[in-house]
Amino acid sequence: MSGHSKWATTKRHKAMVDAKRGKIFSVIGKEITLSARDGGGDPEFNPRLRTLIIKAKAANMPADNIDRAIKKGTGELGGASIEELLYEGYGPGGVGIIVEVTTDNKNRSASDVRSTLTKHGGKLAGSGALTYNFKRKGQFLIGREKCDEDSLMEVALENDAEDVIVEKEHFEVLCGIGDFDKLSQALSESSIEPDSAELAYVPNSLVKVEDESLARQIMRLIETLDDLEDVKSVHSNYDVDESLLES
Repeated sequence: MSGHSKWATTKRHKAMVDAKRGKIFSVIGKEITLSARDGGGDPEFNPRLRTLIIKAKAANMPADNIDRAIKKGTGELGGASIEELLYEGYGPGGVGIIVEVTTDNKNRSASDVRSTLTKHGGKLAGSGALTYNFKRKGQFLIGREKCDEDSLMEVALENDAEDVIVEKEHFEVLCGIGDFDKLSQALSESSIEPDSAELAYVPNSLVKVEDESLARQIMRLIETLDDLEDVKSVHSNYDVDESLLES
């Protein structure tokens, strides 16, 4: 979804973070395992793993959990094989939705995503039906209270950010996927902690949603998808005025 709408979702998720901590640890743990499997278990030589460890520590993930996830990836500990999957679908009002999954049971993941879309007025689409309307980017969302604009701009531009978007309540920083880990590390070293940091599917064009009921229906769908056990991230091309969702 757009950074504007993504921020609305992020604020709600932060309010529920304690209740969802177990799920958050599970998702990050799978990402760490995949990163260690693909790039090795030493964060000094695996920038993606180093970034994920920063993310895990920011979420207060115990060190033992991080260590186990790395060892699963390097083969030092056994465990089920983990896969990365992508599902595409349509939500209410025809908005496009992309769901990223890390799972050890793809049948369960497919069933969960399909049934959630259906129950909330959407439907699953075929592979490639929506990805043409999105670009893969590094995306950081940072609350305005976390830093001042000039400091953020300096760090971002020195580390090859493509854009810094200033919103009323937050900043959105975009970069190429190859620069994500470097920029993440630079923000951490500057004591700037993003509220959300991910390799996102950023829409090329947006579907403007101006009806409050429809906006809430879409938001409920996205939040329900995001709560699913195997879902890592949800992206959509809808845009909504946050004031519609404040009450």
